[in-house]
Amino acid sequence: MQKNNYDRPYGCSVEATLSVIGGRWKPVIIFNLLQNDVLRFGELKKKIEGITQRMLTNQLRELEQDKIVARKVYAEVPPRVEYSLTDYGRTLEPIMISMRDWGAEHMNVECDESLYM
Repeated sequence: MQKNNYDRPYGCSVEATLSVIGGRWKPVIIFNLLQNDVLRFGELKKKIEGITQRMLTNQLRELEQDKIVARKVYAEVPPRVEYSLTDYGRTLEPIMISMRDWGAEHMNVECDESLYM
């Protein structure tokens, strides 16, 4: 017996994707980790203008639960924590590159149109 979409956790594949990478900050976090391989919490916070410490913590936890981000804690004083993308998280690279390219084009369109208004 085939289940309909209402019996599944997601209505469609786009919804499934957005449940993992949707929102204002997750794509930015992922993109920064794609560019830098490994970042400490403070480094990541400095690179993402406008994000609060609490929001960054929450978003990293969610990405870690979804197996997108790996968190490595070093037994040092003070504690050192590093974040990186998992192999599974790296599969998002083409999506992130497409989002970057589309956003750059969108910004150009908005700038061009504002000249005529």
